Amino acid sequence: MASAPQLSVVIPVYNEASIVASAVGELAHALDARGLSWEMVLAENGSRDETPEILQRLSAADARVRFLHVERPNYGAALKAGILAAHGTLVVCDEIDLGDLHFYDAALDVLKDPKVDLVVGSKAARGAVDRRPMLRRVATRVHNGLLRLLLDFQGTDTHGLKAFRRERLLPVVEACVVDRDVFASELVIRAWRAGLRVLEIPIELREKRKPTINLYKRVPNVLRNVAKLVWVVRLKGGA
Repeated sequence: MASAPQLSVVIPVYNEASIVASAVGELAHALDARGLSWEMVLAENGSRDETPEILQRLSAADARVRFLHVERPNYGAALKAGILAAHGTLVVCDEIDLGDLHFYDAALDVLKDPKVDLVVGSKAARGAVDRRPMLRRVATRVHNGLLRLLLDFQGTDTHGLKAFRRERLLPVVEACVVDRDVFASELVIRAWRAGLRVLEIPIELREKRKPTINLYKRVPNVLRNVAKLVWVVRLKGGA
């Protein structure tokens, strides 16, 4: 890459053959309309459908669209790999079924303040609108409640949309040790504990399709990784 883009968009992708091409196209068009120089890092992980082939075609058609492969289905490992591979001055962590341009506009505006390091799009903050099914909304509240109880987390959300200054967050990303869904929580908690300036903004969450992974199947891994996070951050004194 001749010069670093203003923005890297990092998106983990798993079994998204039905929507990935249209979602990437819509997001690329929206970023171009905003006059941004950008790259899109699509971190595919363990897909069993045609997602890898589609991503290869998208990458071949536009050099700004980059395709990474992680062998096993692992959201956190894919997200971490994508962030570490990003070149942009700023990074947005997005979801392929969201593409919330209102968050991009608000977060990039907040990051004009050089004192702000990380912006978290919260679906639980005052003013947020979460249109997911009730069970998933409850699961988010329980997860964040555990983080507050066990790790003194002061925010309202850790998972989902984020925007940050890559240079300032890279040491935090490299220090993270848990994966799957809890990587996103570790990233936010470590940034907060490291004294970085973290701000939340409320979002309106409206997904384009049903989740590709069953909620009940995720619970055991989430609980194991939260326990690991408590051990590393609190009991071992990790930063």
